[in-house]
Order: sequence, then structure tokens, then C-alpha cells
Amino acid sequence: MPLETPSRIVQELVRRGYNAEREAVTLLAGAANPSLALERAVERAPDDALRLTTEHVRAALDDGALATDADPPVSTGTPPVQSSESEDSSPVETKGSNEPSPMANAPSATGAPATTDTSTTTDTPATTDASTTTDTPATTDASTTRDTQTATDASPAAATRRSRDPGRRSVEIDGDVTGRSTGTGEYGQFVTTFRDRYERLSKLLRGRVNHRPAEAIAKMSGGSDAEMIGLVNDVRSTASGHWLVELEDTTGTFPCLVMKNKGIADLVDELLMDECVAVQGTLSDDAGILFVDSLHFPDVPRTYRPSTADRHVQAALVSDVHVGSQEFMLDAWQRFTSWLHTEEAEAVEYLLLAGDMVEGVGIYPNQDEELSIVDIYDQYEAFSEHLKEVPGDVEIVMIPGNHDAVRLAEPQPGFDEELRGIMSAHDARVTGNPSTVTVEGVSVLMYHGVSLDEVIAELPSEKASYDEPHRAMYQLLKKRHVAPQYGGHMRLAPEEKDYLVIEDVPDVFHTGHVHKLGWGKYHNVLAVNSGCWQAQTAFQKSVNIDPDSGYAPILDLDTLDMTVRKFS
Repeated sequence: MPLETPSRIVQELVRRGYNAEREAVTLLAGAANPSLALERAVERAPDDALRLTTEHVRAALDDGALATDADPPVSTGTPPVQSSESEDSSPVETKGSNEPSPMANAPSATGAPATTDTSTTTDTPATTDASTTTDTPATTDASTTRDTQTATDASPAAATRRSRDPGRRSVEIDGDVTGRSTGTGEYGQFVTTFRDRYERLSKLLRGRVNHRPAEAIAKMSGGSDAEMIGLVNDVRSTASGHWLVELEDTTGTFPCLVMKNKGIADLVDELLMDECVAVQGTLSDDAGILFVDSLHFPDVPRTYRPSTADRHVQAALVSDVHVGSQEFMLDAWQRFTSWLHTEEAEAVEYLLLAGDMVEGVGIYPNQDEELSIVDIYDQYEAFSEHLKEVPGDVEIVMIPGNHDAVRLAEPQPGFDEELRGIMSAHDARVTGNPSTVTVEGVSVLMYHGVSLDEVIAELPSEKASYDEPHRAMYQLLKKRHVAPQYGGHMRLAPEEKDYLVIEDVPDVFHTGHVHKLGWGKYHNVLAVNSGCWQAQTAFQKSVNIDPDSGYAPILDLDTLDMTVRKFS
């Protein structure tokens, strides 16, 4: 097989069990005889090496029989030679083409006109009015393509190349339950979890109301003003069409009535069981009920301003790879990983994977009929091989999802040692679901997103839907909890603390699970659901799920602008 393109070189290296540094692949592609250069480089590599380095390739190219003027010095930034006929080269969407995308006639996941050029940037500048929620429809004018540009240099490639400095990289992880799980499912542990939820979320609300415990309110005289913070214990409508909301705190419960003619009545539609809210109002004459005048959620402050990186650097946000499924889109994945080796992707130094690396086994009815790999460990072996296609100098962070071989109850610990060993070739960082991953000062809350099903099922379609998954994410930010409702499809593992509380506001909220692409800004927090790498399965078709497959949101960490690239 001729190896004239970076894509084919990567595939050949993967076949031989190697990952490779980005510059190593570039050098091999530029050699007069890439096949021979690869053979010599592999010979130079130590027997226990899993990654082919630039030094291995340079040593091979130093052989006079291989050195030619086709070997570009890395310092010049000369792009690798690519075959114009190669089906593995960058897809037309990444080159600013005006050709319509396959989704041109489909509804956009953001509720805006469908993208006609998926290489164009969906810039999401900081909201000038912090009180508004900003949805960011895809840009349809190819003239706005950013292609890893910087504002200070006429040569984008030179600018990004100057900024590439592994010594400046930083990744910090917080909120990981891995190794800290103590839950055994006892009743008392559930009480501890919900008490911790109440204490931490009530702190976010105490600055807005003069809270009194339910026990104290019950002793107040009729007609008194009262304010309370509690978890939603019950919501029901009265015969007159009003809403009776029962709140619970650590001292007891108290009924609160929201009149149907009040301006806050529509907020009742957003309430989920077990979430924490605050109310203000007046007690009835007999002090048996609180008539609510205002209702507050913990929410993201409207004045919130996100942090950004101090250099131009990018992160690819992807999820739901589903290796092992017959519908896993291998070609699209390889186009993505091949693109990561190009100069165009030079600034992409991080890859954040939000769960469901593999298809799993026994996840839904008759799943075995749709598997290409039936053994769960073989699925992870295959995923590991595909992960090797990512450039070796890209930092990878991944969390599990509900299809992965971890417990289903959330929070989910990261993969066990056996699975980590299988996926060790790229030295990816593995953390639990959810976790906050801070990348060069930008905090990214990574959560796979199982609770989105619950939110979408419970709330009105204009506030949460599969077609606009980012709006359901807004609700989780508003409630400051990634999975507020317990008792439905959501499985909760009781722990000493509630790891699902969003105590600190993230700069970016990244989820997957629903296989739909959607993004927007809520009080300046960028919410991204990154779609999937799996075509529609028979089961998805039966439940009317039409996935958005083969997309890779690319986030500029220095501006929090985002480009969505399509590889399918």
C-alpha cells in the first residue's frame, strides 16, 4: 500500500501497534519513499516502544538513501504532500467549500438554519448582556472560516506553531469519585447524600432569601412573611388549577402554593423532583400554607465571566464513539484522526472524550444482533487501536458513559485497572463521570449525560428537547446539579457527598449520550453536546432517534469560540 498521505501512514502504524507524534508522521509523509522510511523508523524504535517519535524518524531519514529535497524541515511548516485522490484526506467541509453538507435539508440541532459549510466558525463571543441566554447557530458564510487563525499574525500556521509548547500545558481534575466511592446502598447513605446536596445548594441560595427552617415556619403566626429553601418533595395541581409545591429541608416539609395567575407560575413547569429551590411569600391566615410570590433556582450568576487560556490552543470535544457496534463510523473516525495530524489541526492539543468509548453488551433489548464485536474486552482492545490514530502529542482525557464497563449508578468511577491497561498506549487520563477538567485555566465540566433523558421527558419541549440538547443542559446549569431528579431512569449511588452538585460554575459544560449535536451559551457558560460516531441503529430507529454523527466540535481555549467540523 503506498504511504503518500499522513492518513495512510497512521493506519499502517496502527496496524503495527504504534502511535506516533504528529511531527513524526509529517516527516514520513514528506520522505521520498515513505514506506521505506517507515520501515527504517520502526527498526530504530526500541522493542518496547508504543510511540514512534520524531527522533526515530529523523534517525531513519539521516540515511543517505532516504534523504531528499522532499523532506521538509519541520521549522518551515511546509505542509505534508497529500494525494489529491486520497479518500482519507481532509473532508471538503474542513476546507471552506461552499458545497452543501449532507445535513443541509435537515433541522439544525441548534434550532437555526442547517450548516451549509461545516468548516465555518460558530463564534460565541462573550454575551454582552449577561441576563440573556445565547444560542449559537452555525455560520453559513464560508468567508468566516477561522482555520486555527490568530488575530496577531498574518500567517496562522506560524502563529500556532510558535504557540505549541508542551511545557505550557496543564490539566487538573476535580470532583472525581474514582477511588473514593464508599456507597453500599444502605438507606442511611442516601440520607447523607441528599443532606449534602441540600447543604451545598442551599448555600448558593441563602444570599437571596432570609431562610427559615420548615419547623420554624410551622410555628409562625398567620399572615407573616416567610422564606424557605428546600428540596422539591412533591408538585401537584389543585382543583382550581393552582400549583402545590411541597418543600423539604433537614427539619421537615412545608406546603407552598403557586397561584396560576402569578407571573412565576410558568417556572413550576421547570421543577424536577429533588432539586433545591428557594421561595418567598406570605403565610395563610391559619399559617398552614405559604403563598409564593417569588421562586429562585441556585442558577449561574448573570455576572459570570469565564476564564480563558493565555495562548491560542484548542481542544476537540467528542463523545459516544461506540466501538463494537455494527454502526460505528470507522471511516469518519479515521478522517477525524487523520485531520488531527495535519497542519490545519496544529493548535488541537487536547481531546476530551465524554463517555461511551464502546458499544457495550446488554445495554438495550436485542443489542447483540447489532454488535460487530461481542466481547466487551475485545471492544476496548479495538477502541485502543483506534485511539492510537490520534497524534501521540495530543493530551487525552476521558470519562465513562452508560455503555462502558463501569457501574451504571452515578457518579461513575473511572475505568478499572484492567481496562486502563488495555487503553494505556496513548497514556490517556481517565477520570470519573462527572468530573471538572481544567485545561490551561479553562474549567470544563464533563458529564456523559444520562440525566438529559429525564430532563427532556419531564420538561416542556420548548425548554428541553433532543433536537436542542443544549437547552436541557441549560436546565442542569440553572439547577446547579447534573442529575437532580432521582427515582426514574436515573440511577444514583449514595456517597458521603453528592458528586453531582455543580458547586463551582464551569466555563464549559460538555456532555454526550443523546447522540445529538447542540451548543449555545447560558449566562456565558458554553454548553456543548458533541453528537456521536455511530450511525442510526435499529433500536434508535425504533425510538425515533436520528443521530448527528461524525462531528467534532473544536474549542478555542483562548476565546471560547467554537468550530464544528464534519467528517462523515
